[in-house]
Amino acid sequence: MEPAAGGMRPGLAAALAVVGFGALAICGLGVLSLVSGSDVIAVRGLTPIPGAAAFAAAVIGLAATLAATLRRPHPSYAIAAVAAVVTLLAHLSTLGVAAVVVGVDPARALAAIGAFAVSWFAVVLGGSAAVAGWTAVALVRTRARPPHWGWEDDEDH
Repeated sequence: MEPAAGGMRPGLAAALAVVGFGALAICGLGVLSLVSGSDVIAVRGLTPIPGAAAFAAAVIGLAATLAATLRRPHPSYAIAAVAAVVTLLAHLSTLGVAAVVVGVDPARALAAIGAFAVSWFAVVLGGSAAVAGWTAVALVRTRARPPHWGWEDDEDH
């Protein structure tokens, strides 16, 4: 796992991007819920467990996508779109499965999937994943260094 062209190591870039995704998605979903006055998953009778499981699956899906794609010699920024799609699919599929596992009627589980898929919450989740994917690629591809000022040199004048 060597850095591509002098950038950050892919594993570290993926880890930072996943943590950033979690923070951005939780903040975005919370603010959107507050502003819109609606629940993230607004299906009556659904416990919080399917939502938490779905978010965990989204995080795992993003981490797996970045771990698999960032190791290429020169990763493409198109990974951001792939990361968004995989993250949304992981979230939606796990939401439905977890809802049925906790005893919710399959029709309500399907309603939860459909309602989330066509909501602004899905846009926030997918957008957060795309930002995280783009950031991870940028960290791997660029040779950024911390700023260095002239007076920081150890030379005595």
